[in-house]
Amino acid sequence: MRLLLAEDEKALSKALVAILERNNYSVDPVYDGQAVLEYLECDNYDGVILDVMMPKMDGISVLKEIRSKGNLIPVLMLTARSEVDDKVLGLDAGANDYLTKPFHSRELLARIRAMTRAQTAQTNSQLKMGNVTLDRATFELSTPSGSFRLANKEFQMLELLMSNPKNLIASERFMEKIWGYDSEAEINVVWVYISYLRKKLAALHANIQIKATRNAGYSLEEVQ
Repeated sequence: MRLLLAEDEKALSKALVAILERNNYSVDPVYDGQAVLEYLECDNYDGVILDVMMPKMDGISVLKEIRSKGNLIPVLMLTARSEVDDKVLGLDAGANDYLTKPFHSRELLARIRAMTRAQTAQTNSQLKMGNVTLDRATFELSTPSGSFRLANKEFQMLELLMSNPKNLIASERFMEKIWGYDSEAEINVVWVYISYLRKKLAALHANIQIKATRNAGYSLEEVQ
């Protein structure tokens, strides 16, 4: 799951990114309100964590702009303010939830799960193909032979493949969806993670395989 984090306190932003990545989220941090709108214009996210007090454009104004465009992406507001009126203002502007600083990381993670639950519920929490099951809730890849808990990017890559069985997915699409436009990673990192996944599928005696089509991309196919 990919999140956009808007927090102008660099130290707090860095800490939140570390917490979220340890819990299998992919995170793009930004530090002002205008950047939030720019990133949402050119990329796909599953949720936004939005600080209220930010340079260039405050969080409430950003949220109103997001909703005015018909974008229903889940938004969790972060703020140092605890007054009821401020919370009401944020919720009325279209926030899905509101978290007051300081907060515990466990509560943050619980609120993110809650606000994105409706999206997850719209799709089956388990993806299945052949004798392979990928659990979106636990990040577990399993077959009757055993299971692995996948790392963040491994999970996201296999989720994309299993959500689009037999469809070709270009390396550029993996980069865009998982690493993001601003990533400094080279495109060959996609091949590296494909290799990791192939080894895990082989170890589990999966009857599906990741097929490479030269100059086109990768697809998930059942073994004949």
